[in-house]
Amino acid sequence: MAQNKISKTPLSSLGYHFLGSEYLPKGKDEYYLRNMQNRNGIAYRMLNAYEIEVLVRNRNTSDDWNKILVSDAFNPELVKNCKFFGLVRIGKLEPFCLGFSDLKVPVGLYNSTIISCDFGDNVCVDNVNYLSHYIIGSEVIITNVNELVSTNHAKFGNGIIKEGESEDVRIWMEICNENTGRRVLPFNGMLAGDAFLWSRDKSDALLQEKFRTFTEARYDNRRGYYGKIGDRTVIKNCNIIKDVWIGTDAYIKGANKLKNLTINSGEEGRTQIGEGCEAVNGIIGFGCKMFYGVKAVRFIMASHSQLKYGARLINSYLGHNATISCCEVLNSLIFPAHEQHHNNSFLCAALVMGQSNIAAGATIGSNHNSRGADGEIIMGRGFWPGLCVSLKHNSVFAGFTILTKGDYPAELNIRLPFSLVSNDVSKDQLVVMPGYWFLYNMYALARNAWKYVDRDKRTEKVQEIEYDYLAPDTINELFSSLAIIEEATGRAYHRSQNNSKTILDKEDAAAIGKQLLLSGNKLVDELEITLDGFENSKRKVVLVKARIAYHLFIELIRYYGTIHLLNLIEEQKIRSIDTLQSALPAKVKRTNWVNLGGQLITTEEHQELKQKIKAGKIKSWDEVHAHYTRLGNKYADQKRTHALASLAEIMEWPLKKIDTQKLGLLFNDALTTKEWMTKGIHDSRAKDYQNPYRKMVYESFEEMNAVIGKLEDNSFIKQQLDELVSFKQKISGLKKTFKLK
Repeated sequence: MAQNKISKTPLSSLGYHFLGSEYLPKGKDEYYLRNMQNRNGIAYRMLNAYEIEVLVRNRNTSDDWNKILVSDAFNPELVKNCKFFGLVRIGKLEPFCLGFSDLKVPVGLYNSTIISCDFGDNVCVDNVNYLSHYIIGSEVIITNVNELVSTNHAKFGNGIIKEGESEDVRIWMEICNENTGRRVLPFNGMLAGDAFLWSRDKSDALLQEKFRTFTEARYDNRRGYYGKIGDRTVIKNCNIIKDVWIGTDAYIKGANKLKNLTINSGEEGRTQIGEGCEAVNGIIGFGCKMFYGVKAVRFIMASHSQLKYGARLINSYLGHNATISCCEVLNSLIFPAHEQHHNNSFLCAALVMGQSNIAAGATIGSNHNSRGADGEIIMGRGFWPGLCVSLKHNSVFAGFTILTKGDYPAELNIRLPFSLVSNDVSKDQLVVMPGYWFLYNMYALARNAWKYVDRDKRTEKVQEIEYDYLAPDTINELFSSLAIIEEATGRAYHRSQNNSKTILDKEDAAAIGKQLLLSGNKLVDELEITLDGFENSKRKVVLVKARIAYHLFIELIRYYGTIHLLNLIEEQKIRSIDTLQSALPAKVKRTNWVNLGGQLITTEEHQELKQKIKAGKIKSWDEVHAHYTRLGNKYADQKRTHALASLAEIMEWPLKKIDTQKLGLLFNDALTTKEWMTKGIHDSRAKDYQNPYRKMVYESFEEMNAVIGKLEDNSFIKQQLDELVSFKQKISGLKKTFKLK
């Protein structure tokens, strides 16, 4: 029968030999890294006879009082009933109380076992059963902790190994796929863009090796680093904290187990970890919150993200400004601005590209159609599955796809953005309604775009995150959608003319469909239009509201281009049509884009970035991040160029050919679009006040207003109305400037 291996060493060794002789450089002692880490500037000295006498009288013990070093402002009366082993250095202790929230504790060291630690000024350490090998800042409160210890091979959540360790102890983060094929090494400061870059192009061995080299080069593989706890951090009523690096001003209360972590906290955001939490092998960013029974293993929480109410986050990256509550998320890469709040939702093996919301009962994972757990799902920006949605791997969704409640029986490839997808069980068919958000829920679409900008609390915005629903990625999807709708409409018309036996090629079908759609022929509404390649099944995939969506998508592209044209006119103070023609590029080409962790970059720049990494022109993650920033600085101009190219393409005339008539048309159309968008924002919210089933739970309309607020007081709607007024004034002023009708 196997037995626990219990080692026996002399009592005199406790607190010493943190590093074995084989890991000590020549001429160095076991404290050489500790001395390098301790930057508090305190001058320590040995105890005098009086101080030793007071310490002994206060029931303190030490294996060697000469190993207790203190500052000149040390007060021995504030150290009671402690056991000291090894070299312990103590800063200023003054007769004060430290208070935080409802906690108030006296400065000093009390009722604790302390092994080889450094303390800053005016700390409170009380009832810490085992405190070993930590460097603790000033005005830190640590009370009622069972174990707070750091080992000589601590990695603090980073995916590295130390001297003498075997490769099998390295911690990988297995994102996007359960079979580990897209795994990455976590590191402090990892951005969603980094995780995305590393998790793709897995067949490119050189690129993958560069990423691994970048990560290992960030850290020293020497053994002997101590754990650190930053100034003013409060830790109370916790069980086990092992190999954890903690920043300043953190608040940790009631945690069960924290192991092998970096917990960033400080000016960029104070981090809090609450009752019942267990976190192992991870990185926690600035301003994060983790409360109430959370379980997290092999994970990264980017800054200002939250885990709450029993959430489980395993082998996953959670992006900035995201919240997961009450549910389970495994093997996923989640870009910024993600919401998932319900106990019975499940997300696994997914790439979630941000601004997403996973509803209750959604089961997105471990529903594989292959013989192995190797499926994946890719969800474009704004993905929103409804209640009790079950999906099959592999599936891909365009931006701002919403799915109605249902068990979707086969893999999906939804290429039309802003679509409502429904599983019509009664007719055994899949139904796709493109443009749903603009037709029926403009309030949610617009408010979500606004709130993510408003809630982005990052102080260091290395990546320029795109939150607008009309951006290069979605506009390109709209262009692709026009072609899909044209071809599908042409084929449907061809079938309706009893030509089902003849074969219609793609170009002819698209031409017929385009002619029908552009003419506004309502015959299109009577056609049964079906889509190919949207579901891996033999049943029908039916496209509804094709004519309306087609014209809507054209209008949105035109609006996107005109808005950026207006910005160009304002920015360059253009006052005549001749000046405008000179300012517009002669040739513009609509470019393809990649969502790199929430930051949109062109595919050309994406390839260039990877080539620079492989060629050694970019040599570290810091240089990668600097490159993100450079790309972000160019984004506004690139987005405008893309918008102008989109405008030229959709209008089918060169930008240089713009004249007062064309400009007036664009201004009028943009104003019309802005007006119906603003009305849609108001009206889609107003439905909630008019629906009798919403109203029936209130005694009166007045009570409903008291409970949910008055529609006319809605701050977001008021803001949109104000923006419409400003937009009208802008258009009116420009019409006068350019002498337009």
